Amino acid sequence: MSQTFDLGGVIVATTLAFTEDASAPAGLAVDYDKFAAHCDWLISNGCRGVGPNGSLGEYSSLTDDERRKVVQTAVEAVGGRGLVVAGVHGVGWHQAQQWAQNAKDDGADGVLLLPPTIYRANESEVIEHFKRVAEVGLPIMAYNNPFDTKVDLVPSLVAKLAEIPEVVAIKEFSGDVRRVLEIKELCDIDVICGADDLLFESLVAGATGWFAGYPNAFPREAVEIYTLVKDGHIEEALELYTELVPVFRWDSKTEFVQAIKLSVDLAGGSYGGPTRPPRGPLNPEQDAQVRADTKRALDYIATRG
Repeated sequence: MSQTFDLGGVIVATTLAFTEDASAPAGLAVDYDKFAAHCDWLISNGCRGVGPNGSLGEYSSLTDDERRKVVQTAVEAVGGRGLVVAGVHGVGWHQAQQWAQNAKDDGADGVLLLPPTIYRANESEVIEHFKRVAEVGLPIMAYNNPFDTKVDLVPSLVAKLAEIPEVVAIKEFSGDVRRVLEIKELCDIDVICGADDLLFESLVAGATGWFAGYPNAFPREAVEIYTLVKDGHIEEALELYTELVPVFRWDSKTEFVQAIKLSVDLAGGSYGGPTRPPRGPLNPEQDAQVRADTKRALDYIATRG
């Protein structure tokens, strides 16, 4: 496995469409046709790839069969036009390893991997977790989300994970933009922005990609921000980012899945829809604010033609 495998660009942590079905869990069945159309739409609008079965894809609310079919659907919909980086998160490495093997068998290009979920693993357990999943042989984007996992992949630990050849990138979601340079100082690994409302700052500091939430609603504009920064057009990128960052901030809130799905529906290019438990609807105040923030972004986009 080459450490130079490129997981950069805008890879979208995809939302997952559900449709009402009394026989399905919580009365909501996965709508694979709508999900396939969404993946196709994202690639057609310039995104580098899709990331099914992340937190935004509500993987923990899916049955095992649904979770596997989501990856298969994404691979078929993308059809080689971009990357499919499948979330393979599990409580233990034996579970995550099996999800990674399934992803490999089903044609995914790489995997996104949290430390053990639920259990607060120590450093040696985290390293073992990643080593075991690496045995599958797919490129791994490690995912640092200390808020959900209670395990912080600090730069010194990232450097140890980077010694595993399959670990080629880190999705950084700590909220500390200083880590971009610190990680790059310690090891040769791609730092991927994981928080939409730190995108500009992370890219300027040297992040090489964006594993993103809000491109589900604004794929074209998201790719434009990324490209402008990478091409050195900093002022133009900052102007566009400034108008979109109020809605991007919902990516870092507890209700990010509900918010992003609502924004997708408001933007009108694709389908967002409802969420499965444990996620319920936004409260009236949250709903109104998401609508206002989304409208601000859409109004600005409209002025650009």
